[in-house]
Amino acid sequence: MSLSRPLPGEYAEGYAPYIAEAGEGDVLVQLQGQLEEAAVLFGALSESQGGFRYAPGKWSLKDLLLHLSDAERIFAYRCLRIGRGDATPMPGFDEDAYVAAARADSRSMASLVADWRAVRTASLTLFHGLPDGAWGNQGTTNNRTLTARCIPYIALGHAAHHLRVVRERYLPALK
Repeated sequence: MSLSRPLPGEYAEGYAPYIAEAGEGDVLVQLQGQLEEAAVLFGALSESQGGFRYAPGKWSLKDLLLHLSDAERIFAYRCLRIGRGDATPMPGFDEDAYVAAARADSRSMASLVADWRAVRTASLTLFHGLPDGAWGNQGTTNNRTLTARCIPYIALGHAAHHLRVVRERYLPALK
């Protein structure tokens, strides 16, 4: 199955940066590749590196990885609901409150990487299993409309954004 890139009329402007961040080509193949890319990147970090913050008030690398997993769960839930035709509006979420409540720094890097692998794999299973007609279903999340087809692109772009931040801000400061 190949999922075409959503058109601008399928999503609110607030989602545009993440959709733009998604590369060209088969989004499901890219999501699979990104699963491994992130697992390798974070899996190479020591426990002390996982606790690193590049500036005061910024998330640790462990926080960031668990944020990727939490956001992925939320994206998949939204896709499930919209894909099944549930048009009930869904609220947004406070990512900083989630990070604070998650206490990622108390977990091992290995457990966080395993969590990421499991969550992204579950998302891919959901995306592969949605019927073709479900991708055009429209829903509302965080007071913004979008089709189910947008969500894999948002998930890909969201993770790509954070992986770029890791490479540009965290990793250079660790050396």
